[in-house]
Amino acid sequence: MTQQKYRLEPLKTWTKAKELRREYYRNFLEAKEKGGIRYAGGTVAFHAVVAGLGRDVYNLTGEPYGATCAFMEPFGIAAQEACDKAGIPRDLCAYMRNYWGSILLDKFILTDGKVISGWPKPDFFFTIHMCCSHAKWYQFAGELEGSVPLYAVDLMLIDPRDDKERFQCSIDYATQQVSEGIEWMKKVTGREWSFDLFCEAAENEIASRSLWSKICAYNQAVPAPLEEKSMFSFYVFNTICPHWKTSVDFYRELKDEIEDRLDRGIGAIYPEKFRFVNDCQPPWAFLKIFRFLEEEFGALSVGSLYSLGFGSWRLGEDGALLPAKTFAEQGIDLRAMKREDAVRTYLEQVIKGFNGGPVFQTSRIKVELMKQLYKQWKAQAMIIHLNRGCEGLSLGQMQDKLELTKEDIPVFTYEGNMGDPRDFDLPRIKDKLETFMENVGATRISQGVT
Repeated sequence: MTQQKYRLEPLKTWTKAKELRREYYRNFLEAKEKGGIRYAGGTVAFHAVVAGLGRDVYNLTGEPYGATCAFMEPFGIAAQEACDKAGIPRDLCAYMRNYWGSILLDKFILTDGKVISGWPKPDFFFTIHMCCSHAKWYQFAGELEGSVPLYAVDLMLIDPRDDKERFQCSIDYATQQVSEGIEWMKKVTGREWSFDLFCEAAENEIASRSLWSKICAYNQAVPAPLEEKSMFSFYVFNTICPHWKTSVDFYRELKDEIEDRLDRGIGAIYPEKFRFVNDCQPPWAFLKIFRFLEEEFGALSVGSLYSLGFGSWRLGEDGALLPAKTFAEQGIDLRAMKREDAVRTYLEQVIKGFNGGPVFQTSRIKVELMKQLYKQWKAQAMIIHLNRGCEGLSLGQMQDKLELTKEDIPVFTYEGNMGDPRDFDLPRIKDKLETFMENVGATRISQGVT
């Protein structure tokens, strides 16, 4: 890469992101003290639907919580060991094991590392069932916590490019389940369900996902204004509370800041000598491997299917990934619809925008997305995390590598685990990374900027 001088600058929104994450977990922890309701479920759990129960309803999404446990390495190890002692197999979802382990320990960890004694029991579970773990995750959690009501929406993740008719059938199937789920929630909580609150939350969620996609798209610029280690702290709002107005406001502020950085030529790292993309979740306890590549080789991760996947994308005719539009940009008014039609429109927007979903069923779609991400974000290599902690996103990874190498795309693979810090050998992976970078012609920063 021809390197030009450019400036570096701290992200102004960084502190606000940390504050919002702390507020999210505190809200869940203190919900009962405020007379509110708390529920738990997966990240893509159609939270706008539950928002119809009131403004004092707070949620905990299991996957980000599991990642937080892993990032706080000693707590993550303790949670994993608690599952081992309980006879829970190690080949299950590592996020799920961190969640269950926390219940077994009867402890809750916050994003600042503070451990709270006493697991905050939710009033109910509302989740989706997309991979083999989702519904069973909360079924067993409810047994551990003591008879917590559970409602799970079974998702058929059909790629509309493969079969438009089956895709529409899948939306109908989800709509029927969610409509029944609304009545179920009213029964278990004793509350009414507000159509206006749902519409407000749905508009927020679609806007939040659209804004994050637009932010990610800016990383196609050279130099990139963001590096993925920082992106991990930003994408999270679409995994925990995309239906909140505060998330929309935050992403608008972040988008404005990134646009300003682009206008003024502010890069994420200096020098940016090499660009790569990742395929799935990182090893949360060892994000230092990203810093290692940046500091030693000027190598920057511009994104991954995982971090970009929590936006909302549409595919152009040439296969290009394009940020999806908001309801307002599409001229869609949910409030002018009947309830079932509005729910269906919301579900279709979320499911259609979640392009990473079908990769849980076939590696072919994943390879196509990886090739497009590599090309469109101007990468020079792919890094594949052979993730023992997720059966879904690790599906067919070695076949993915084979297909990518057929296109002359350099691929590095390493073994690890997103949620279990014990499944990672940092010195060995650093050695392998050094060899790979040398093989693809990347020079160390100490050898000068090319």
